Amino acid sequence: MTEEEVRASAYAMPLTSPAYPKPPFRFVDREFIIISYRTDPKALARVVPAPLRPAEPIVKYEFIKMPDSSGLGSYTESGQVIPVTFKGEPGGFTHAMYLDSEAGIASGRELLGFPKVLAQPKLEVRNDALVGTLDYNGVRVATATMAYKYETLDLAAVKASLEMPGFLLKIMPHIDGSARICELIKYHPSDVTVKGAWKGPASIELHPHCFAPVAKLPVLEILSATHLLTDLTLTGGEVVHDYLAAGKTSPTR
Repeated sequence: MTEEEVRASAYAMPLTSPAYPKPPFRFVDREFIIISYRTDPKALARVVPAPLRPAEPIVKYEFIKMPDSSGLGSYTESGQVIPVTFKGEPGGFTHAMYLDSEAGIASGRELLGFPKVLAQPKLEVRNDALVGTLDYNGVRVATATMAYKYETLDLAAVKASLEMPGFLLKIMPHIDGSARICELIKYHPSDVTVKGAWKGPASIELHPHCFAPVAKLPVLEILSATHLLTDLTLTGGEVVHDYLAAGKTSPTR
């Protein structure tokens, strides 16, 4: 393979059999439960990177089942999103994500900087309740329950909330372990179709784990819970802050 052929074909690892296709990624029948809870503001302040600011001491804990993801297949995800502002603009900072898909992990981390880690989440219906669980190598990390299709929500309002920007901290290392890329990324879901949306009573329980520390943002009070069925597309994003460039100082004269 010539150098020109390498440049023409290279976009992801491995060179000759990339772990995922090029975006965009279309998700069909993507099902969420999102449990919003109040947490310790001091704990929140320790994990939200400037120049983002926590909007309120609130965390949104998500379980997402994705049975039809173009190029990525079928997998399930679980994690925490924090409502934030960036220069006054509201959005959500993805703090932690755990999933059971190599392609989903590799594409999310390498392209936009989603903080994805291999684990074993599950979202299922058990009689009259949705049940979400997250295990890390056989150790239970999170358990959530929500009443199944309990009370309908306004679909237009839900669509607007899903189209709000998301923020990610993308870090890629040099070969010596130092940061080669350290950027704040903003992205927008597009082509959003909300097929169903419901609210209802819910519970969530978080357990400490050294490699899945979701319990470091403790649950003080459950505020709301939503159950969503959607189609949406994830394409690219934009760099809105370069930490390495911002950290450089001008040479003295």
